[in-house]
Amino acid sequence: MKFLILRRITQISILVLFVIANFYGVKILSGDLSSSIVFGKVPLSDPFAVLQIFIAGLSVSVNAVIGALIVFAFYAVIAPRVFCSWVCPVNLLTDIAFKLKNKFGFKGERMLIMSKNLRYFMLVLSLVLSFMLAQPAFEAISYIGIIQRGVIFSASSAIGVAIGIIAFDVFVAGRGICGHLCPLGAFWALASKFSLIRVKHDEEACTKCMKCKLVCPEVQVLGLIGKQSGFVSSSECISCGRCIDVCGDEALKFSIRNLRREK
Repeated sequence: MKFLILRRITQISILVLFVIANFYGVKILSGDLSSSIVFGKVPLSDPFAVLQIFIAGLSVSVNAVIGALIVFAFYAVIAPRVFCSWVCPVNLLTDIAFKLKNKFGFKGERMLIMSKNLRYFMLVLSLVLSFMLAQPAFEAISYIGIIQRGVIFSASSAIGVAIGIIAFDVFVAGRGICGHLCPLGAFWALASKFSLIRVKHDEEACTKCMKCKLVCPEVQVLGLIGKQSGFVSSSECISCGRCIDVCGDEALKFSIRNLRREK
């Protein structure tokens, strides 16, 4: 449970820093996940949001561009989709939905099956609509933005959206929001193709219990389990560490890959 605890501490701490900046004036991290500033000096911006604004033909400030480049570089280098599992507040809700779905027996065969590629279609659609409508399309309806701003600024409207997200994942499609529909998740999957920290599998230590596949929100990335040693190469992995937490064989761990040795 080590990585689960670390993720929860990270997710909650980021929201708390935003809250205390908003309500108590402690300006460690001000703003929200779309646009923020660290210690009143370092700008941070959601690069996908900035990209939508640019495509929409709207004005983008220099600070927003700098902030987007900083955030993009950090997430692109560190590990695949770290934002999705270590920062995004919607991950908290989809994990709750996953537990509820399993507890009450809503199995996959009873649910809507969606392609993992759907999120890439949603990514392209968001950019096309941003251009056509001359406004950032996904940002205008982003459930991520609604949830995190609801927490930061105490907006009750976020409650209905949170319930809707949980209900969708429980009754309609397991891991449907983050694993199939989210264009931001698709953006970070593409951006982190060459990120350095990856899950590494030791085939000799693996007893093929497959506990890792039962908990993985992107199970398609674990094709090498029980078959060969190596790194999880797919950037659709969200680097959550669930597989490492449940592996009693110590066959999985985070490690830094050497790009020069990869084909």
